[in-house]
Amino acid sequence: MGMTTPPRTLAEALRARDDESLAGLLRARPDLLTPVPGDITQLATRAGTRASVVRALEHLDRFALQTAEALAVAPDPAPYDILLGLLTGDGRDDGEHRDDAGAAIVAALPGALGTLREQALVWGENDRLRLVRTARELLSPSPQHPSPTGLGPTVAEATAGMSPGRLQEILTAAGLPATHDPVSAVGALSALFTDRTRMGELLDTAPVEALSVLDRLVWGPPYGEVTPNPTPPVKWLRDRGLLLPVSTRTVVLPREAALHLRAGRAHRVPEPQPPTLATAAERDPQAVDSAAAGQAFLAVSTVEELLKSWNGGGPAILRAGGLSVRELKKAAATLDVSEPVAAFWIELAYAAGLLASDGEADERYAPTPAYDEWTELSAQDRWVDLASAWLAATRTSGLVGGQDAKGRALSALGPELDRSAAPEVRHRVLALLAALPPGTAPEPESLLARLRWERPLRGASVSAGDTTDLRSRIALWTLNESELLGITGRGALASQTRALLSGGRAEAAARLAPLIPEPLDHVLLQADLTAVAPGPLERPLADMLSALADIESKGGATVYRFTPGSVRRALDAGQSAADLHAFLAAHSRTPVPQPLSYLIDDVSRRHGHLRIGAASSYVRCDDEAVLNEILADKRSATLRLRRLAPTALAAQIDPASLLDGLREMGYAPAAESAEGDVLITRAGAVRTPPRTAPVPVPEGPPLPDPTLLGAAVRAIRAGDTAATVVHKETGPSASAAGALPRTTSAETLVTVQAAAMTGSAIWIGYVNAEGAASQRVIAPVRVEGGYVTAYDHTADEVRTYPLHRITGVAELADDQTA
Repeated sequence: MGMTTPPRTLAEALRARDDESLAGLLRARPDLLTPVPGDITQLATRAGTRASVVRALEHLDRFALQTAEALAVAPDPAPYDILLGLLTGDGRDDGEHRDDAGAAIVAALPGALGTLREQALVWGENDRLRLVRTARELLSPSPQHPSPTGLGPTVAEATAGMSPGRLQEILTAAGLPATHDPVSAVGALSALFTDRTRMGELLDTAPVEALSVLDRLVWGPPYGEVTPNPTPPVKWLRDRGLLLPVSTRTVVLPREAALHLRAGRAHRVPEPQPPTLATAAERDPQAVDSAAAGQAFLAVSTVEELLKSWNGGGPAILRAGGLSVRELKKAAATLDVSEPVAAFWIELAYAAGLLASDGEADERYAPTPAYDEWTELSAQDRWVDLASAWLAATRTSGLVGGQDAKGRALSALGPELDRSAAPEVRHRVLALLAALPPGTAPEPESLLARLRWERPLRGASVSAGDTTDLRSRIALWTLNESELLGITGRGALASQTRALLSGGRAEAAARLAPLIPEPLDHVLLQADLTAVAPGPLERPLADMLSALADIESKGGATVYRFTPGSVRRALDAGQSAADLHAFLAAHSRTPVPQPLSYLIDDVSRRHGHLRIGAASSYVRCDDEAVLNEILADKRSATLRLRRLAPTALAAQIDPASLLDGLREMGYAPAAESAEGDVLITRAGAVRTPPRTAPVPVPEGPPLPDPTLLGAAVRAIRAGDTAATVVHKETGPSASAAGALPRTTSAETLVTVQAAAMTGSAIWIGYVNAEGAASQRVIAPVRVEGGYVTAYDHTADEVRTYPLHRITGVAELADDQTA
């Protein structure tokens, strides 16, 4: 596959590559694989399209991008030494360039150039380096899109269309000999600006104010506005061509003059090496792991508490999708966190597949069946599930509360929160943390600087909207969310997270398990109607206690408070007073306080004394005095009650509202069924149908696996052989170059049979059942029954082709299939 002459096109340069190099190109730019190119020429054409080049430029690091930008302002083609000079300068010290930086550039340039070559953005040998045309157009300067280097157009570009008389005036003012040839005039002016000695002499005669004007333009933007009567310094510069007119009011500093003023450098600050991460603190790795483990357990508990609060049916879904601001505030109050943090937990539960829409007509969010399975796992396994979902999710909760491109508010669980860059940024942030010694927390600003070097801010002609700014915000959100989730502890990466990043879910869970406290089977009851849980509780105990009491405070120990409402909630769930007394006695390490026993007995005596059913609704009670008291109470006016019988009242509102109304008045009614039995309400009954977790939105095509890469390279090689092979003419009907071969059926059969007998390869045109035409190189093995069985060099496999679908054949001029 080697070449004896330099390539003249990108296609020739790609054709000269070996298979491993072609696979590297397809791996680095997977968009070129969709669909697989038919040959090398197709691959080169696709690699030069604007969309593909923009995507490739956006994945370059800062120095590789600076190298491409330097090539965009260099002559085309450019020798390696010219490119190096644009990055290091011409050796004149202007106070900003250091020798060690030059040495770093010399060392880093071959690698950056290798990256550009691998991605087919640069081709040609070192003496004739060429940037692909599309990349040059994207990175070259223009009044609408200034070059990222801040350089303007060349003298030849800026003087295009200028009258010969005006060129003569510039040459005369600059002290150059007059010439009537515009090309010679432009060449003379360019030679002046690139001659260090003569350019220095010219600038020595410039007014100080003129040099100040040049200082403002030298590093860009190179364009400036002038009045019809410019000041003397500007006029001096314009007369000598140091400022060339772009329009009647705009002038530009030509590239050659700017490079002289810059000491030959295309960039003010070349950055051949990534910035180092500054250390904010160095902590004990064990303390980091413990802090992260505590936060991991809190994360699991928070998600469980959130979904438990939606057990009976979660909030309604907005018409445009997502959660309303009011419901988000309610969730934040339930979890005792801020609204942005509540949005994070909600989005995390959704990304993990634990929360979804129920799909009903009155659509609401509710836990999924997967949530019940998740709660049965150990705490460490539940954390691994949450952390893995967060790492892969493209849902970005940090956007909640902001606005989309049309000015509409972005809501939690809304449809506009996917950002395909989020997983890559999260993994990169954590990879940088993992590269630090255990227990080391970096400075956030240095971390952002490193990420910007790896994906630098580019000009409007290359960047896609606010992608880079969004990446920085995602990185900051990643640091905050890592602390919330227990990925990091006190700013440093935990050892369990290091195991998770290396793909060891089981190892991550095993490392976390010893750091999570064992669940307890007891609480401490206190005389002030509270219970203290000194640590995490076993699930049956926690579930029962959450029904019997309200959580008053959380932390290292959880405080529960018993109230009439909480006791009634337990009775509504089917518990009796005897059950509650037995439960507390069995799980308390302290004696059951007398006030708590009295509270349970008092609420149980009144519980169910009133019965409510559907009439619209009714109230019945064996004690007429209680009903009289209700009717006499002014607060019952909104319930619209009327007496049906001495022991029954009817209402015009539904039973649920009647229950709530009487409970607000201080009564303890119970709902009853149509048969007159007390209805028992239990939490956790509402679940969505089976739902899968949301699929992350990919950032471009997925990375191809080695098998696909190998097959694609073989197909491209074989297609290129078929497209460029030299074949023998088989008669007047033989195909023209680039077209399918055309032969008669008899000629096709004879040629194929002869090739099968001799074991030689032939070139065929083929039209498949869908009507798609292609050229192939095949080696026939057997011809029978109207079919030819052959080894297809294009597909690298044995295939069978109907003879009637072969448009024609041609023998190869020589063996070109090897």
